[in-house]
Amino acid sequence: MFAPQTKPRVLETALYVEDLERAGRFYRDALGLSPMMQDSRMWALDCGPASVLLLFRQGGALEPIDLPGGRIPPHDGQGPAHLAFAVEADDIPEWRTRLAACGVEIEAVMKWPRGGESLYFRDPDHHLVELASPGLWANY
Repeated sequence: MFAPQTKPRVLETALYVEDLERAGRFYRDALGLSPMMQDSRMWALDCGPASVLLLFRQGGALEPIDLPGGRIPPHDGQGPAHLAFAVEADDIPEWRTRLAACGVEIEAVMKWPRGGESLYFRDPDHHLVELASPGLWANY
């Protein structure tokens, strides 16, 4: 049996939002993510090396998309989701300041047994966003 040499890693994470422009501005302005592509259906935001946040207009990806290279199957989601971004421990105070300056209220703070710290807040669609420093997981 074939055994891959490496574990798969998360390349893209998708959120489904009511107002694409509002959500895109939030992630661009509050978190500093750079848009790599945007259209009426979705935004793709750069989250660092080999990591992309996709924002889809809710209900906007319910039909397959045919492109020259193949077909993207339909997908969608409902309700508040959760995602976490990795940040450096030394940057946590700066993140608190940046979020406050953008009018983002920190909902909760968690200090993890391994030494990591997480800041939790909501995006405009009530998704739970986490900024987590190393020490959260055994592999981070």
